[in-house]
Amino acid sequence: MSRSDTILLDGNSLTRAQLVAVARHGAGVALAPAGLRRVQRAADFLAEKVSCGEPIYGVTTGFGSNADKLLGAHRLRDELPGGNPEKTEGTLLEELQHNLIITHAVCVGKPFGEDVVRAMLLIRINTLMRGHSGIRVSTLEALAAMLNAGVVPVVPEKGSVGASGDLAPLSHLAIVLLGGGEAFYQGERVSGAEALKRAGLTPIRLSFKEGLALNNGTAQMLATAALALDALEQLLDTADLAAAMTLDAFAGRSGALRPEVHALRPHPGQVETAAQVRELLAGSTLMDIPYHLVPRFKSWSAEAWSEADDQALSFDICWDWVPANQRHGREAFYARFLPFKGGKKHQPQDAYSLRCMPQVHGAVRDAWAQACRVIDIELNAVTDNPLIFPDNDDARFIEEQVISAGHFHGMPLALAMCYVKAALPVLASISERRLNKLVDPATNDGLPAFLTGNEDGTDSGFMIVQYTAAALVNDLATRAHPASVYSVPTSANAEDHVSMGANEARHVLEMTEDLGHVLALELYTAAQALDYRQTMLNAARRLAARGGWQALAGKIANAPREGQPHYAQFVTELQQLAAALAAAGDFHAGSRVREAHAILRRYIGFMHRDRAMDAEVRCACELVRQGAFRRPH
Repeated sequence: MSRSDTILLDGNSLTRAQLVAVARHGAGVALAPAGLRRVQRAADFLAEKVSCGEPIYGVTTGFGSNADKLLGAHRLRDELPGGNPEKTEGTLLEELQHNLIITHAVCVGKPFGEDVVRAMLLIRINTLMRGHSGIRVSTLEALAAMLNAGVVPVVPEKGSVGASGDLAPLSHLAIVLLGGGEAFYQGERVSGAEALKRAGLTPIRLSFKEGLALNNGTAQMLATAALALDALEQLLDTADLAAAMTLDAFAGRSGALRPEVHALRPHPGQVETAAQVRELLAGSTLMDIPYHLVPRFKSWSAEAWSEADDQALSFDICWDWVPANQRHGREAFYARFLPFKGGKKHQPQDAYSLRCMPQVHGAVRDAWAQACRVIDIELNAVTDNPLIFPDNDDARFIEEQVISAGHFHGMPLALAMCYVKAALPVLASISERRLNKLVDPATNDGLPAFLTGNEDGTDSGFMIVQYTAAALVNDLATRAHPASVYSVPTSANAEDHVSMGANEARHVLEMTEDLGHVLALELYTAAQALDYRQTMLNAARRLAARGGWQALAGKIANAPREGQPHYAQFVTELQQLAAALAAAGDFHAGSRVREAHAILRRYIGFMHRDRAMDAEVRCACELVRQGAFRRPH
């Protein structure tokens, strides 16, 4: 959806995709006529009950711990000695709503981004369209006009305890409607009154319960949660891609991805992740490659390659030969694989960070899916208080039509986001572990240390990339502690249990950025490793095709010489290795992995020697942020 699109809001059918369209792509909103009729019905009902003198919480009483104070017919302060120098326009009922907004807009910290605030406005409008809040049609239309005009209230990030809803941040939204506060308009931060003026809008005055309808709800935590889940959906795809590229760079084993394996433990996210990684690796000639074909890296020397085409290579390759007298107890293995030890360890399973990737990524995907279910319900829920049921004709008392309940309590969102919050460091951690394996010569299956030749001992290669990933993982882990387990009572203990869901969701939204950085660093590193792996294997293939076993003989670290014991057997087995290499086709990654690799290489070249990497890291992070590696849907 684009800025020219318009989302019709009816209070019942708002989706996360539509929220993203309004929040991040500038789509506008329109109000469904049927919903406006419900809104008018509730407003008329409320006005009627007020005219009859019915006591109604938040309308004819104070708020929170002031709920026992009934509003009188006139202002007592006017009778104070000296009178009231600050005369207030309107009735006490109007003053109550006005004061609610101006005294509750007390958040601190840096302002939320435009996307979060636009999402908050959208959510508030949509929930009010349900017609259970008592707001007037004209006030709701003014709120929609502010959103469509591009007026973005300044909402500092911190100040909500998540019950009674997001009172303080939503007051920062509403105060601009009154001509107060501050707002961004066309990128400039100005007063709320000036922003409305520039947009051709007029401040409003609030009527019965409208302040409470505007600031009592879960819009901040819901907006940040929905946007965080949108970002995480993309990062889940990116994590699978990073893992697939790393698996190809390792010439890994595919058995742990097989569908019959995951049918035995069919967690939905696990099954989906395994299927997606299989798809990403489709067409790979690196996966499940015989151990003996994979050479290991050897430092370059001027005499490494005899042919002009290969002399441009920045590395040498080598294998060890395993003599017959060292194969005892392993005869069955060497009947299947040739007795050459190159880069690939002789083990039938990969490390956990590779083999258990479907289980780990899948569990995070399941946490995301559960949170999506909660958020999808909340997007079309009524979350203010009290709730108005004007069509309850059987009611004998006003308390049966204006009901005080607890829909403003953010615990459903808080616990859902707590689950996601704990999952983010897990996804980052397994990514960093794969990155670490790629740069460590003890674990990277024959690739150069830190993925650089380092002939003269001056190159660090990708060493410090892993440091940055490790720092990010630690930072994510320290922020993963749940906020929702700490309830700090408010409003003189009238509101004695709160959710802290606003903090929970805000943390998750912030943490997705660092998770994206970790995944970007893995992709950046895996692309370098993949280039080395493919180039080394294809160099070995060309060498064997061109010069047969004699050309390969110089690459065997412990080759026996003619006349020495085992020489004849060595020659026979080396001929078999040469024939297997020569017969192999081009060694390459899976088709989708190659596509992602090509995107990276469009902006970041292979690193032959140390060079400044800061701009490349920023570029990789930006590609992830923009969704360059998101799978097509």
